[in-house]
Amino acid sequence: MRLIGPNGEQLGVLPIREALAKAAEHTLDLVEVAPTANPPVCKIMDFGRYKYEQAKRDRDAHRKMRAAESKGMRLSPKIGEHDFQVKVRQVHEFLKDGNKVRVAMWFRGREMAHPKVGEVLLQRLAQQVADVGVVERMPMLEGRNMIMILTPRKG
Repeated sequence: MRLIGPNGEQLGVLPIREALAKAAEHTLDLVEVAPTANPPVCKIMDFGRYKYEQAKRDRDAHRKMRAAESKGMRLSPKIGEHDFQVKVRQVHEFLKDGNKVRVAMWFRGREMAHPKVGEVLLQRLAQQVADVGVVERMPMLEGRNMIMILTPRKG
């Protein structure tokens, strides 16, 4: 096996017993880093410290990663004009903040007979927030809800 020392220097190709002896000499662990290489590559290192630093890097990367938050908005086909404008303003703010918005139009009773009314309202909402958002998923009827997903515009 090819052996790499604790400071990253090449120690050459050695049998396993000699590699283990060198690791014990440094009071460190012998870790196989490339098992598929020919010959396999091992490194002399403190494995506990290596795992700790790896976990620390993963935590930092996870902390810096910001998932796009999703917001929700519910409308009814019988919504009044002022209420509709308030919902448009809220959706506009959500998109401006960089959040996805899931807009659900919920139908009750006989409203189910006229899904086109809801679709027209959702299209109107999409047009009014077109400067900050784009439609990721067009309005689709799922049970008693018609759902449309808006995402923030890039740039």
